[in-house]
Amino acid sequence: MKIKLFLSIFILSLLVIYSCNQTITNNSILNLDFEKIENGMPKGWYRMYFQPNYTISIDSTDVKSGSYSVAIEYAGGISNSQNYFQAIQLILPKNYEGEKITLSGYIKTENVTDGYAGLWVRIDPQIAFDNMRQRGVTGTTDWKKYEITLEMDLDPENTQGILLGAGLWGKGKMWVDNLQISIDGENIEDIELPDSELLYFGYKSSPAKKDNTFDNGSKIEFPELTVQKINDLELLGKIWGLLKYHHPAIADGKYNWDYELFRILRVYLRADNNHQRDRVLRKWINRYGRVPECITYQATSDAAILKPDLSWIYESDLDQEVKNLLHNVYQNRHQGNQYYVRMDYPYQRPLFINENPYSEMDYPDDGFRLLALFRLWNMTNYFFPYKDLTDKDWSTVLKEYIPYFMDAKNRLDYELASVRLIGELSDSHAILLEGGREISLLRGDRYAPVSVRFIENKLVVTDNTIKSKIPNEHRINDPGLQIGDIITHIEGKPIEAIVDSVRNYYPASNEAARMRDIAGDMLRSNNNAILVNYISSGEMKQEKISTVHFEVLHQHVYSIPDTVKSYKLLDKGIGYINLETIRAEDMDAIKKEFINTKGIIIDIRNYSALYEVASNLGSFFVSKDTVFERYSVGNPDNPGEFNLRGKFEVFKSKEYYPGKLVVIVNEKSQSRSESTAMAFRAGDNTTIVGSQTAGADGHTSDMILPGGLKTWNSGIGVCYPDGTQTQRIGIVPDSWIEPTINGIKQGRDEVLEKAIEIIRKL
Repeated sequence: MKIKLFLSIFILSLLVIYSCNQTITNNSILNLDFEKIENGMPKGWYRMYFQPNYTISIDSTDVKSGSYSVAIEYAGGISNSQNYFQAIQLILPKNYEGEKITLSGYIKTENVTDGYAGLWVRIDPQIAFDNMRQRGVTGTTDWKKYEITLEMDLDPENTQGILLGAGLWGKGKMWVDNLQISIDGENIEDIELPDSELLYFGYKSSPAKKDNTFDNGSKIEFPELTVQKINDLELLGKIWGLLKYHHPAIADGKYNWDYELFRILRVYLRADNNHQRDRVLRKWINRYGRVPECITYQATSDAAILKPDLSWIYESDLDQEVKNLLHNVYQNRHQGNQYYVRMDYPYQRPLFINENPYSEMDYPDDGFRLLALFRLWNMTNYFFPYKDLTDKDWSTVLKEYIPYFMDAKNRLDYELASVRLIGELSDSHAILLEGGREISLLRGDRYAPVSVRFIENKLVVTDNTIKSKIPNEHRINDPGLQIGDIITHIEGKPIEAIVDSVRNYYPASNEAARMRDIAGDMLRSNNNAILVNYISSGEMKQEKISTVHFEVLHQHVYSIPDTVKSYKLLDKGIGYINLETIRAEDMDAIKKEFINTKGIIIDIRNYSALYEVASNLGSFFVSKDTVFERYSVGNPDNPGEFNLRGKFEVFKSKEYYPGKLVVIVNEKSQSRSESTAMAFRAGDNTTIVGSQTAGADGHTSDMILPGGLKTWNSGIGVCYPDGTQTQRIGIVPDSWIEPTINGIKQGRDEVLEKAIEIIRKL
């Protein structure tokens, strides 16, 4: 079964290439024999996506051993295939030390010409690489074992990624199976790494890991938060963050920077005036040693689309000596690998590493709550590509939230303060993913068996068939609500008042996404029934609606059988594709079946199931190679600087669809779905229909806070090729149309009707 996640739009960028926290213990994690399959690919493996004129498939017939092998085949349509290739890749989730790494595996080929088939290994950044270019497999061959060995110091203190896989350069077809990896002759699956070492690329171990002074609490007692104290804490938070990501000794992992905050706080909070405060700060900064002159220092690029803002230093009431110390740290900032942040490969999003979640702390004390605020504010300040697009000037947020975090009296208050702060990112990716236990308990784990959505600013019933899918043993009454009914009150409270009371706790890029998420929780409760007032056929009614536990809905309602087809032919030669259920093998079938239709409708009012839809199916609609989006990435050598570094293209393939393409989007289209819509918009004859999308694109970065809280943010910036903004705005339809209450009552899909109308008018 494919699981359609309840509130599925929350779980977005699941194409994370690797997790630094995985533990390598056996083949079930690395899946080197390809026996675990997920979404048409070996689980844990990914396509390189360089060229859609190749197919990657799972073969259960031609295998070396086990049940499956991976096949890569050239599909044609390229004038000079020697310049193109396709590959599968695995990124090792942990770092290793040793003198050589070996990748071996079995390859079979069929008619490989104008290139070769082979294995490949790459150690980043530019440490070592081999792709069998001079000894690749050509022609037609049976299964044979091949091997690559890179003999060099694996250098864990400088390694940022170990990538490997198999690929086809040129024409023909290859199969690969039964891979093995060894370090210095020892099978990688047998190598056990200590939890405290080699977890992250670039650092074997560090003095910071050995500091456990405050493991049981900060024991900081805060005085009354006067205006002066709040101002001083704001300054400390900004200085703490500047030193964390810039000071060579700190960025090199020589100090546990969380615990250094608690050490300075004990003295800092006793300062009664600016003179005492600045004396404490001077002594604190100097404690970490002289900052050596940085000979590789580079000024902020004039072309940077986002630049570091250190104006707060010079505009503050700090004395000149402290300002000079901070300026000196910035001018001679750390270069290269950082202990607390990495830019991952290949997407260049920030990975915030060595951040202790302090999960055992049910209710973090004053010091740890302040740490949570300082940590998230600075992660955002230096590594969020959309910091300039938040509703509030980000420089003001830190000061505003000091009282919220310090006044939190219990776990629930702390969670609520954190969610509000997360919401200030104005990013639909930035939600509380983990640790929101008390908020979840407050909202409840039971739901009324109807679906609702805000339509024409009213809470409208859009589906009342859920009860029919729930087994009788759960004994819930018929909700009585009809499709199109308008709910006006819940438990006696007007809908407008409920929305106003909770809106700050639903982070979102725009109002469409916020109301989408609020609607999903409106009929949520801890009680067995919910009292609702509603309008049905012009009459005011009231009813107690039974609720059912979420697990029941998850099991019996929000699941889609694998047999559900993602495409069908509508009347009068119009093809329809739903990306929520599309499978890798569907794409070739879609091209063959729909090639002679008048038009195709692609429905992305959902989360697109496959990443490669953009490149593979997108190539069906372009007559030439076309760039559809660009992205910006941060510069860890100059935190806060973002530059346009790359682009994504759809490449012309041998199949070309000459008809009309209409793409349907709405507020459920988020992240991968938005990027996919941009790829389709690059088509020669495309119209986007629907309403505002969620406005959150770009691969996500995890941010961990004390108490086991976890959130995301959009880690890279995404825009159209001409630089037009997508964050918060989303994908703007060419033809804006939304459902109406009357349309819902009549059982119509007015947006789909509009898409059909556009094609029929041609």
